[in-house]
Amino acid sequence: MTLLEVAGLDVFHGDLQAIFDLSFSVAEGEAVALVGANGAGKTTFLRALVGLIDRKEGSVRFDGDEILTTPAEEIARRGLCMVPEGRMLFDTLTVEENLMMGLLVKRSGSWTLQRVFDLFPILEERRSSLPRQLSGGQQQMVAIGRALMCNPRLLLCDEISLGLAPVMVDQIYGAFTDIRKEGTAIVLVEQDVKRATVASDRVYCLLKGRVSLATTTHNVSVADLTQAYFGT
Repeated sequence: MTLLEVAGLDVFHGDLQAIFDLSFSVAEGEAVALVGANGAGKTTFLRALVGLIDRKEGSVRFDGDEILTTPAEEIARRGLCMVPEGRMLFDTLTVEENLMMGLLVKRSGSWTLQRVFDLFPILEERRSSLPRQLSGGQQQMVAIGRALMCNPRLLLCDEISLGLAPVMVDQIYGAFTDIRKEGTAIVLVEQDVKRATVASDRVYCLLKGRVSLATTTHNVSVADLTQAYFGT
């Protein structure tokens, strides 16, 4: 069953159009990779989905309901949540307090503080630490855990491997298997095309705000991705 259905989406920053006639879908429990170069529109697209950009046109349906103009807090309560680029943690709150911020959405579900600690054991050890006392990878785990505490049906992950050591990226991507076992769908926005496609069922590529490729990951070739990514 389709969980997210985007059709003919245009997104604007002031008078500048950043997304053009974009169509995109995610099924229940599916993992979808969204790749593209810097400036392709990936983050803008995610921010538009969760209600953080006001000027947009087209259709965004989540679980059958139109949410194009729905306020961000209501979108989160419906189960569409984002792990933002740069993590955006609260510097003066501890790890545990940052995680508990996810409860403000007030969605019921299986993700609890202990479940997040089970997924990322290092966070239980560092539960009283401040974000600045953590490594970049540990901070990313907190950001993912906070989003999971919202009990999302669809988790949008924006550049989660950016600037992290490969061993930390492996741990974070390994957690996605357990997250998907809960029935949570995932959109992975990445510049690391190989890693994103290996972890996903389907892939979309954006080029200058437009979809340049949409296919299943087992059917995509390096040549296809290169052409879609660079427009060559």
